[in-house]
Amino acid sequence: MKRVAPRKGFLASSVCAALVSTTLLPQLANAHGYLQDPPSRDILCKQKQNTGCDSVDWPPSAGEFAQGFPSDGPADGKLIGGHIFPVLDEQSANRWHRVPLDKHEIEFKWLYTAAHVTKRWEYFITRRDWNPNAALERASFESTPFCSVDGGGKKADDPSHPKHTCAIPADRLGHHIILGVWTVGDTSNAFYKAVDVDIQVDGGPAPEWRQVGSINPHRNLKKGDKVKARAFVGGHESEQFSASIVIETAEEGGAPNWAYKLAKQINATQVLVSAGQKDAEGNVAPVRGSNIIFAKQESGVTGYELGFEGSPPDAYMHLHGVKPQYSLIDGKATIDFSVMTNRSMEVTATLFDASNKQVGYQRQPVDSTTKPFTVDAISVEGRHVLKVVGKNEDDEILLQQERDLTLEAQGEEAYPTFPEGIAGYTAGTRVYARGTRDVYECKPFPYSGYCRQWTESTTQYEPGIGSHWQSAWDRH
Repeated sequence: MKRVAPRKGFLASSVCAALVSTTLLPQLANAHGYLQDPPSRDILCKQKQNTGCDSVDWPPSAGEFAQGFPSDGPADGKLIGGHIFPVLDEQSANRWHRVPLDKHEIEFKWLYTAAHVTKRWEYFITRRDWNPNAALERASFESTPFCSVDGGGKKADDPSHPKHTCAIPADRLGHHIILGVWTVGDTSNAFYKAVDVDIQVDGGPAPEWRQVGSINPHRNLKKGDKVKARAFVGGHESEQFSASIVIETAEEGGAPNWAYKLAKQINATQVLVSAGQKDAEGNVAPVRGSNIIFAKQESGVTGYELGFEGSPPDAYMHLHGVKPQYSLIDGKATIDFSVMTNRSMEVTATLFDASNKQVGYQRQPVDSTTKPFTVDAISVEGRHVLKVVGKNEDDEILLQQERDLTLEAQGEEAYPTFPEGIAGYTAGTRVYARGTRDVYECKPFPYSGYCRQWTESTTQYEPGIGSHWQSAWDRH
């Protein structure tokens, strides 16, 4: 690999984010199963090697879609996060940290929190001519898996298949995505996990330059802020291979611009480390946006972290799932949605009718995560306004947003009481929860299959009652 510039080092950090090596894999607690090695895209969000995806959590439904890929399964453009975590489906050549692979032979290791009876595991890889800047679709991947392992109808954690040894096609080099699909035998679904890889092998020895980190800029900085690329050797921070910058202008603080400046600083101060994007000839040059950090083996560098010193990131609050219309039954409505923040906030949600009268209210803390909100309202049909306000601990308003919506009277329409007629439940089916007049609607594909997954002893998807009912139903 050719270099672009020669090169030297600063200060401790208050917040660490992004750009680490591919070690230190987290233990997640809630997913039914996930690819631990090599680590999948969502795990690297948890580990902060992928940034700008703090909203990603791991409920049991994460990456769980209908079986049958590529003819069935998740929708094009939503292969990874689906409707629950759309950030995971963002796709560009420099959006995600890539796991370096120095050989075509690979071992896949899954961890399971619910070791379902298993039909098979399959591994698909992107085509040679795939477009890394286009949304991931079925056509992005080979139609047949390069590796398939028979589950034999046994539990997933059966000792007979602890790891899966596979061979990536020899004609795949550089940036690719591997889609691991775990198809279970006791539900109609499968688990889908994406691994972003950089295949650094040419049929010969390991590459001279290894990927050891990345600069993924997903926040703007202010004048006077400082950023340090903290190098780690043998688990300890190394000042020798670290580099830092100070933001000198507002323009320089733009996320793509400071990432470019930091990559240039690394190249100007280091000989055994280089940062940028690699072209077809192997040249590495800094870009305005995400940059990969490479190191020669003799440096001993195993990873990098970004350290920020200065002003905290600007606060944000996003509303998800606010529908334009909600059902009004006997003068009562339930407005359900979710709130995502990057700061600890006390969030209030108030519903006003057309005369600006308050008809619903809810308040709860949201601590740098995504939380579901439910506002119970007593009102009449017609136009309403939902106002959501986020305040800090001093009761100062940080952010506020409004959404227009309509309440539509449903009268005394007769719905079946769950689980009456369960075999016929499809997307859009509405039912009463048992023992109430609360109405729930079966979610659209690929979640509609959950609506039928119920027995007297398996109730996790029962509307309003089961531990995971929100994976299958919307409350109306």
